[in-house]
Amino acid sequence: MELIILPTADDVARVAADRIAGALRKKPHGVLGLATGSSPLAIYRELARQVESDLLDLSGVSGFALDEYVGIPETNEQSYAAVIAREVTGPLRMDPELVHVPNGRADDLSAACDDYEKEMAACGGVDVQILGIGGNGHIGFNEPGSSFASRTRHKVLAPQTRADNARFFDSPADVPTQCLTQGIGTILEAAELVLVAQGEAKASAVAAAVEGPLTSMCPASALQLHRRATVIVDEAAAALLKLSDYYSLAFEVSQS
Repeated sequence: MELIILPTADDVARVAADRIAGALRKKPHGVLGLATGSSPLAIYRELARQVESDLLDLSGVSGFALDEYVGIPETNEQSYAAVIAREVTGPLRMDPELVHVPNGRADDLSAACDDYEKEMAACGGVDVQILGIGGNGHIGFNEPGSSFASRTRHKVLAPQTRADNARFFDSPADVPTQCLTQGIGTILEAAELVLVAQGEAKASAVAAAVEGPLTSMCPASALQLHRRATVIVDEAAAALLKLSDYYSLAFEVSQS
């Protein structure tokens, strides 16, 4: 795992976007794993800037969202299908036919999860997976206790996750209680992982994921098992790291 500590959240977005764009320039028909939530939004804005400036062409890239709520219509502006269309597909000028989101409205949710795994496999798997991290260490909607071998599946959301996401809804009661999410085992099969975190509210989760033990109680700690995982954080999110000076030195040396 490579850890990069940068001064500001804007720096995090810029460096993460440059890494992702570099990988996709080498593979213009590659597959991009799409995280939702607030953490990756600045990455998408930076990628959109590169697209608008004709520095990047994502028209041939396929996209697969990490997760989706169960029980709200696709037309709801807080469904992840709507978020991906609004924040990713349009601004990044991706082909909507190539962008996929788990079907949280399916009659058979288990079959929908199996179909999603097959769709990813048919595209050759994810080349670059964007990730955020929840305050409880979740990635995707893999809550604490999730198996590192888990696949795309139907899950119940933890109370903390629902509370964290309540700001996107009219009231806490409107936050869905269930979701479909790629499993940790699915995520770890991506060729490259790029996790971003900004702000002091994520500091505890970042420290547990990077420096803590491998444990299902911090799902993001599974990134320690991946040979091409990069964690990019601002100084506030790095505040509880014990080896922050070393990580900064290692990054400086790698850039020289």
